[in-house]
Amino acid sequence: MAQLELLSAGAVKPGLVHVIEAFQQKTGHKVDVTFATAPEIRKLIGGGATANVVVAPPQLLDDLVKAGKATGERVMVGRIGVGVMVREGASLPKIATVDELRQALLEADSVVYNHASTGIYLETLFARLGIAAQLKTKTTRYPDAAAVLDHVSKGKNKEIGFGATTVIVEGQSKGLIFVGPLPAEIQNYTTYVAMMTADGAAREFLGYLATDAAKAILAEAGIQT
Repeated sequence: MAQLELLSAGAVKPGLVHVIEAFQQKTGHKVDVTFATAPEIRKLIGGGATANVVVAPPQLLDDLVKAGKATGERVMVGRIGVGVMVREGASLPKIATVDELRQALLEADSVVYNHASTGIYLETLFARLGIAAQLKTKTTRYPDAAAVLDHVSKGKNKEIGFGATTVIVEGQSKGLIFVGPLPAEIQNYTTYVAMMTADGAAREFLGYLATDAAKAILAEAGIQT
């Protein structure tokens, strides 16, 4: 039995935790996982943190390799889109079209999203939609998804929150409603890849991620493989 240290982006957590459980049962290995945002992962590894497997967007992994902080084989985990949420009991905004989404945002009392991959995309999207200036004074951003979900679930007015679809769906048991994904023409998918930074059990884990069983678990959580 081996001990495996895994550092992963939080967006894949709803599916990855079940993949880890299945892997541990199948192999007897122990997996110790830490979930963080992509910027936090960059900071942790830059500061000397070590992990046998890192799950993150490809660009982050490329940067780590270029900096000499990591190297190794990779396996695709899947991709995740951006979704819209409101608190339980709130009226549902219309977001089926780009125009409906734009109007819903202009009518909202506050807009909430993170500083991670989702938030970076939303910044550019709102600028493209020509509403960045109108949203600026009513926007609240947080370092991670957990804080976004907490803010929206405890809201009192017309809050609209954004996040990875997987995280919102998982948060529906915590006083949130998943309104739906962004309209297809402005949807943005973040791809997540697992990179092995040490041999042994890490290679075994990457091999398991590529199996049909693991892909089925991820798909059930909304991670498109």
